[in-house]
Amino acid sequence: METKCICAIRKIYKAIGAFEFELNRLLGININEAMLLCMLSEKANLTAGEIAEGMCLSKSNSSKVVASLLKRGYVRRVLCKEDGRSCRFHLTPAGEELLQRVHGDQVQLPEELQELISRR
Repeated sequence: METKCICAIRKIYKAIGAFEFELNRLLGININEAMLLCMLSEKANLTAGEIAEGMCLSKSNSSKVVASLLKRGYVRRVLCKEDGRSCRFHLTPAGEELLQRVHGDQVQLPEELQELISRR
């Protein structure tokens, strides 16, 4: 692997760190919490396993993200009708409002990430 590749990855890593810092400073959430809000806005009624898989996190780490958003009222838990042992998760109105703030002009995406996203 070329040194140039590692340097490019380092720039991306730093840009993600800067973006997460701004998310936390302005909105009080981290990047995993923002990603979960985004996932639930695209598809509600997800199980804990689906959340872990969709976020590429361990079940333990995804549980921490879910618990944080539950505690602050951005996500709600509903017992699964088919299986009372499992739960499904949904955005609350407060979670929807927070997600709109994430998508608004308040949080700026670093230039390195803008370039990557525009290539999609």
